[in-house]
Amino acid sequence: MVHDDDARPGWTFLTNHGQVLLAVAAAPDARVSDIAQRVGITPRATLAILGDLEAGGYVRRTRVGRRTHYTVDSHRPFRHPANAAHEVGELLGIFSERPPPAPARRR
Repeated sequence: MVHDDDARPGWTFLTNHGQVLLAVAAAPDARVSDIAQRVGITPRATLAILGDLEAGGYVRRTRVGRRTHYTVDSHRPFRHPANAAHEVGELLGIFSERPPPAPARRR
């Protein structure tokens, strides 16, 4: 039985561009098909988004043998003027699979 909660929502808070950025940050050596599957879009759409992110300076592609390695510039500001005071690294930090560092102890 499928519940309404199980269906893919009609909208999300993060665009496909944001989802691809998060996927690349989580797996810099992932294949385009793997990124596409993780995000839930076609490989062709993934390539277009990677091109946008590269043109915007958010992602850099480096060939390593037959594979591509992606590097995310976490210090790039968000594009929208309302969020431009923040860097994409802040978003990456929220969705990072690594546990956040423990807060410093006060003495």
